[in-house]
Amino acid sequence: MQRRKFLQNIGLSSLAIPLSSYATTSFYRNYESKDIIKPKALKVGDTIGIVSPASAIFETEPYQIAKESFEAMGLKVKFGEFVKNRYGHLAGTDKERAGELNAMFKDKSIDAIIALRGGSGSARILELLDYQAIKENPKIFIGYSDITALHLAIFEKTGLVTFHAPVAVSTWNTFSVSHLKAILFNKESPLLENPKSLGDNLTQIANRTRTITPGTGKGRLLGGNLSVLTGIMGSKYFPDDWNNKILYIEDVGEKVYAVDRMMTQLQLGGVFKQITGFIFGKCTECDPGGSGYGSLTLEEVLDHYIKPLGIPAFSGAMIGHIDDNSTIPNGIEAKIDASAGTIQLLEAAVI
Repeated sequence: MQRRKFLQNIGLSSLAIPLSSYATTSFYRNYESKDIIKPKALKVGDTIGIVSPASAIFETEPYQIAKESFEAMGLKVKFGEFVKNRYGHLAGTDKERAGELNAMFKDKSIDAIIALRGGSGSARILELLDYQAIKENPKIFIGYSDITALHLAIFEKTGLVTFHAPVAVSTWNTFSVSHLKAILFNKESPLLENPKSLGDNLTQIANRTRTITPGTGKGRLLGGNLSVLTGIMGSKYFPDDWNNKILYIEDVGEKVYAVDRMMTQLQLGGVFKQITGFIFGKCTECDPGGSGYGSLTLEEVLDHYIKPLGIPAFSGAMIGHIDDNSTIPNGIEAKIDASAGTIQLLEAAVI
């Protein structure tokens, strides 16, 4: 993500083969089923805590709209202690934002936690989080964009399943709400696919998927925002075992050459050598600008890195900075069909 873009819009920007084998080196952690921690499902009357681990929101209306959205889902709402604080463009100091998230996990009255928005700053608090407390108090944790840093760190340090899904101030339309309720309330394992709508056209134009490499594959879903994900590579908070994982990524406001650079980083870091499947969601407002006399297209970039792997792969999934945003559980087994452009969850993500 371009941090410049977030600063400009600071008001609102906001399937698996059993893992029985394991690399001989102890450097890699193998997530057997017993290592995965699933949070409790939500039910009507539960309380969701809203935290601000990244950028601030300065208007009052978004807070009220977020509260009303979750109340419409039958949930009670509790805002974090520092959720309206400000430190530069951030929602409070690092200590305040980390303390707020730690407190929400420890608070027995809170049943789920959602980030108010993304933006930037989540990676700044990774060293301040109480991962032992998070592991001992497993709860649904929801967000996307910059919240990717928290998803990956929490999964790496605790094995807790977290959810790449709309933030509190996102558009909570029928698509997004139905996906969230199916997975987090109803304990379902749905087939995730793009909406089919022809309108007045002879064939589907909007929300098409593109097969990069055909076939089906299984693995544990893990990923998020591309620039945030690569931004914490090399740290102890970046997952060091991508074996039997299906990597999903998305981004917003990045030039194609920047996407290419980040894909190179994933290749050089050995991630692509380990994964069993690949999904690219949406790259919203990603254009070729600033590339001199010409530019690779986004398709050419993805094909360059992913096709040689020979693993099932597709792009165009409903994951990203879009209104119709799917709920994707990190750490849950799934099966992808690259030709159909679908993700089939193979187990419930909550208990």
